[in-house]
Amino acid sequence: MTADVDRVSTAPAVARTAVHRTDLDGLRGLAIALVVVFHIWFGRVSGGVDVFLVLSGFFFTAMVLRRAEAGALGAVVPRTARRLYPAMAVVLLAVGVWTAILLPFTTWDATTRQVLTTLAQVQNWELATTASDYAAADASVSPLQHLWSMSVQAQYYAVAILLVAAIVTIARRVGRPDAVRPLLIGSLLVATTASFLYATRIGAVRQGWAYYDTAARFWELGVGALAGLLIGRIVVASRVRAVLGVAGLFVVCFGGAVIDGAAHYPGPWALVPVGAALAVILAGTDPGSPTTVTRLLGSRPLLFLGSIAYPLYLWHWPILIAVLDAGGTVNPLTGALIVAASVGLAVLTRNAVERRVADGSRTAVRAVIVGVLVLALTAGGWQSYLQRTTGPTASDLDPRLYPGALALTDGVPVPDAPMRPSVLDAAMDLPQSTLDGCIADMTQRDVVTCTYGDPNGDRTLALAGGSHAEHWLPALDEIGRARGVAVVTYLKMGCPLDIGEPLLLDANPYPDCRDWSEDVLTRLAAERPDWVVTTSTRPSPTEFGDITPTAYTDVWARLEAAGLPVLGIRDTPWLSVDGVPYRAADCIADGGDAESCGLPRSEVLAEVDPAVAASAPFPNVVPVDFSDAVCGPERCRVVEGNVLIYHDSHHLSASYVRTLAPVVDRTIGDVTRWW
Repeated sequence: MTADVDRVSTAPAVARTAVHRTDLDGLRGLAIALVVVFHIWFGRVSGGVDVFLVLSGFFFTAMVLRRAEAGALGAVVPRTARRLYPAMAVVLLAVGVWTAILLPFTTWDATTRQVLTTLAQVQNWELATTASDYAAADASVSPLQHLWSMSVQAQYYAVAILLVAAIVTIARRVGRPDAVRPLLIGSLLVATTASFLYATRIGAVRQGWAYYDTAARFWELGVGALAGLLIGRIVVASRVRAVLGVAGLFVVCFGGAVIDGAAHYPGPWALVPVGAALAVILAGTDPGSPTTVTRLLGSRPLLFLGSIAYPLYLWHWPILIAVLDAGGTVNPLTGALIVAASVGLAVLTRNAVERRVADGSRTAVRAVIVGVLVLALTAGGWQSYLQRTTGPTASDLDPRLYPGALALTDGVPVPDAPMRPSVLDAAMDLPQSTLDGCIADMTQRDVVTCTYGDPNGDRTLALAGGSHAEHWLPALDEIGRARGVAVVTYLKMGCPLDIGEPLLLDANPYPDCRDWSEDVLTRLAAERPDWVVTTSTRPSPTEFGDITPTAYTDVWARLEAAGLPVLGIRDTPWLSVDGVPYRAADCIADGGDAESCGLPRSEVLAEVDPAVAASAPFPNVVPVDFSDAVCGPERCRVVEGNVLIYHDSHHLSASYVRTLAPVVDRTIGDVTRWW
């Protein structure tokens, strides 16, 4: 995406004749147009980025080899930096200013982390770690999320430079400079094959991670690199080239309408856009006999798009997110305006920044350096401030000042006191199990167990399921310590106990969840806790309120067959507007209050707990509903009794759950008859 169409050889390798491939300039332009159109109007991944990755490997690797053979490898790094950073710095500065002026300060943490990781070219790992959803844009998505691909390319560039340098050095030392190209081709072939096999495997179990994983993406750049090194040796008949060009162009244009790239790339399905890009490359291998597709890709409109491909890619996503964040919707008119604004800013960035830097303007270069330093220092300063002033919240809130849930359940008076946790502390107000590493993340297959409450207690509660089971731990831990009950956790992020078809997480298969759930059920049957505590409902995907999925009742049947009683806790409301989640802390920081940031109870909870009817066939399953301790009769507010209820958009804060301990204690006593 960022590699210049440096002179690339399409003649026999011995001739070293460089021919400028204008058709590939046009292919870049077409690919970026598809990325923009699919993002804005269809909320899908077009495959255009995969075409970019092939082209980057194609151009960059051959260029590095030529520079190394000419003894000018040292010039590659500054040249690449001059291509990467000027336009990127402009966009990052614009997003930073927009964030500071228009977004609540509680969102600055994520933005500044992504600015720093983008500048360091490791943003894809930041997104993989935070499990961001790239499948569809909405106002909850980062305006910098699309920059993952720049980090992947930059990391490939670093590997390619080091690999070529090592091979050239070794070949010269043994007196075999003619072996450089064969060794490079062999090394890339091995690495590309290994990357493809890895992408196939990891995409089947951790697609959300695989999408951003450089190791899984390497093969796409590697295929392009191999094509760039071998293409001068390939002779293709003109009729074959014509067919390849038409077929490749057709797939590039329409493949994204058939294949959901966010759910399938970079696994085997990515062979479709990668193969299409290779077909178009091969179609233009004879500049003396251009095909119809080669001439089309060399047309002025596509060459224009190719000349602004990089800044256009940089600009279109943050503009789209800004429109959505402002409450706008994407229709033909607003979409056209987003495209027009993106193209205009891309042209301005190319002319005022990129070209001036490329021409060696000292003023422009200094401005870019200053901009990068300002970004790094500002973002780093905010991160440093957060690390000094925020952290895991204390568990010793004065109940006289912070009655929390008891204001709803017991009518305890609420004095005037500042809300806790604060909006900056909310994100870290987590259950102890998260802080202790006692919940398996989405990349962890093994069952992780820890014991809370009274480890020596003669009675045991098994807390099993996903993070919505986990967020009850602060109350259960407190009760266990007071009542002599051990609380053993069996937890995995994003995975309620589910043994049916592979769970979909952010529209991607999550087969680890089913396998993990099977292991947990086997262990529970063997370890025989007195009660299993888990969730019994979740929000309805199609209408207001909540439901009990069949997958949950399947698990209850297994537990009942094992003779294990179940306490099923109704899930708590999730905060969202028109399907777009929002964090309570962000809403309050943006000027909202406990009432306005909440939602009508009728929108988030069914009138009757769905688990009551669903559990009727299972005598050992007891549904428990704490909704009246979280919501009022008409509205589910986000603050009760001076305590913030949520630490994000749908998980209860640990502080609020601790105020629920008396309510949970009474309920457990009634259900188990232990006290």
